[in-house]
Amino acid sequence: MDPALTRDGVSDRSFFIFNAVVSVAALSFIAYILMVRVAGPADGVDLHFLPAVNASLNALSALLLAAGWVAIRNRNIRLHRYLMVSAFAASALFLVCYLTYHYVHGDTRYQGEGWIRGAYFFILITHILLSMVVVPAALTAFYFAWKRQFDRHRRLTRVALPIWLYVSVTGVLIYFMLRGSVVTGGG
Repeated sequence: MDPALTRDGVSDRSFFIFNAVVSVAALSFIAYILMVRVAGPADGVDLHFLPAVNASLNALSALLLAAGWVAIRNRNIRLHRYLMVSAFAASALFLVCYLTYHYVHGDTRYQGEGWIRGAYFFILITHILLSMVVVPAALTAFYFAWKRQFDRHRRLTRVALPIWLYVSVTGVLIYFMLRGSVVTGGG
């Protein structure tokens, strides 16, 4: 049997190509917004409420992920499925709002000083690096579940769930750390 084929004889290759394209496109757009594009005047568009919405969506995602984990530990597959799809929807909505805010208003600069500045950047860097894993890992976990490849799903989610939780929780933490000292500027 061809190793590229799954038990049902269908190739996973198309999914993994799709997943790679979506993940690279998302990361490229984020990199463009945060590192290349310089935000100009917002022309009357004020989206300064979105960081609070984003923090709320991250918190909701973390709660849904934790509840989904509890549901599957209790063998409540239907509830687990509902909670995990809801967590993915909250995270996807977060990503849309995050991109929208940063496209319009540019980057947010942290102005704190002392040891808290080092702590902030440690949290931020680990948050950013691990967030790059969430989209492809979540899509792959959903794919394995949809294909009823539960052994592969379990192996992946043992790693992906803690990463996704960390990214969601640190997203909220970053929001509160920024609230104390913020300067918004382009680029």
